[in-house]
Amino acid sequence: MDTGISSLNPKRHLKEQFVSNLNGTSMLEISLLLTNVSVLLLLRHSCTTYYRPKDDTTSSSKKTDHDDDDTKIISHLLPAYITSFTLDFIFILFPTLLLFTVLADWTYILAPLSTLSLIFLMAAKRCDFASPSVQAEGRYPSFRTNISSYRVATMIITCLCILAVDFHIFPRKYAKTETYGTSLMDLGVGSFVVANSIVSRQARKASSINWKTALRSTCPLILLGFGRLVSTVGVDYQVHVSEYGVHWNFFFTLAGVIILTSVFNVLPQYTGILGSSILIGYQIWLSLGLNVYLLSEERGSDIISQNKEGIFSLLGYWGMYLIGVQLGHYLFFANNDVLRSNKLARTRVWILSLLFWLLTFILDRHVEKVSRRMVGCAALSDVLESVLAIFTLSDNIPGSKTSALEEALDKNLLATFLLANVLTGLVNLLLDTLSASLMSALFILTLYAFTLSTMIGLTDTLNISNYIGYLKNNKRSSCGATLVEPLANDRDICPKNGSCCSHSHSRINLKHKNYKSTLIQNSPQGAVLFGVISPLKNSVKLCLGGG
Repeated sequence: MDTGISSLNPKRHLKEQFVSNLNGTSMLEISLLLTNVSVLLLLRHSCTTYYRPKDDTTSSSKKTDHDDDDTKIISHLLPAYITSFTLDFIFILFPTLLLFTVLADWTYILAPLSTLSLIFLMAAKRCDFASPSVQAEGRYPSFRTNISSYRVATMIITCLCILAVDFHIFPRKYAKTETYGTSLMDLGVGSFVVANSIVSRQARKASSINWKTALRSTCPLILLGFGRLVSTVGVDYQVHVSEYGVHWNFFFTLAGVIILTSVFNVLPQYTGILGSSILIGYQIWLSLGLNVYLLSEERGSDIISQNKEGIFSLLGYWGMYLIGVQLGHYLFFANNDVLRSNKLARTRVWILSLLFWLLTFILDRHVEKVSRRMVGCAALSDVLESVLAIFTLSDNIPGSKTSALEEALDKNLLATFLLANVLTGLVNLLLDTLSASLMSALFILTLYAFTLSTMIGLTDTLNISNYIGYLKNNKRSSCGATLVEPLANDRDICPKNGSCCSHSHSRINLKHKNYKSTLIQNSPQGAVLFGVISPLKNSVKLCLGGG
């Protein structure tokens, strides 16, 4: 029993009540809000200043002045990167924060305005893109780029919301619902699972993961789960018990998805059947009385009853993942191993987005309302229509370029999430969030967002700085491919042997094995970053089927 003297968080119960018993808002408002956020990203994509060297590998390989070319790259890379990162915060993070707080009541007005601006931008870019000279420099973004942008957008929304929800400036309608309903924060975990399952190892027909490898990969996630449990109990931190249960948390859910996916390993063309069967059976079970048990406040002393929400929702998230694998295989990978980005794939995405949108309304009205607590069929269709709708929106602007902030976050998703949780905990323990005024809350949230993005940017800048030192001494990779090159294709092909070099899709290949070993040898900070974060990143990749 906590007291005001012994507890580090004396207002824990007030903070728990502040985020409890909420009903959310309409699906239309959430869709319009996500549209506004997506337009912010697309507008930034269209005018990004991130420095990108041109793809002149072939011609430059015939020259003898490689040093001059690389010196120009080095002299422009860091200043342009820092400038672009700062602009990304100003035009992406800060406006997104405003949309979730002081501009929340303007969502219905801002959505038509943002849509009109997007239409104008599409028309302008298409006119420019029609000329042969512009076509040579730009192209429509691939679905791989769109999926990466969606994952980053989901992470940005998650990181902003987990702290903003503790302030009065954040509308209660956007916080997680207690039983039934839809809200912005209800989409987080499901959106991330679906977006990653679409381009997972199973969807790409990559080598499968056996259960032993899966069990080993879950160890970091399980440790993180227990670490979060111990830390929240140790500092008497507020816990919304109806979200996952008394002891369960997000990391245990990810570990569960890893294990279930590896144990029941099926071909991608059949994962949809298995996932649908699981969800239909789970929905029937809910209708027969399981929903009453999950929504009741009564809890027994056994571990299952204490964590009933987290344990039983695993069935929903697992089925959601399997259906995402089938969609990814059907939309992009059915004919070949390289991600398809053609007119047929776009048409399929549009059709499926409309179908899932209609299915969500039918299930919500005639089967069971959307519930993030149980993750039934309606919750699945709600997440799928949101994910696919963003893909249809982001695939209509030719020549778009990914921002520096997005690329940094995409390479450090787990580190970003962990850092956001640590900063959120510190703010809640050091400040009385419930008593903060509107201006104070906005200042704190802005400082939090700036600190989070700066630390992730510094991590990425550290990699770039060490990379530049490596570039000065090693002009070419072992296979003859340049380490700095534009993202011209969905896969980088080695000019020496025609096979994939496994280069990353960022402008700088920070994952090349030669550079990575040099970084670890020459930089203690780099050794810590790769030694600590890489195993965790691999665990999340395995959980979500990435690889």
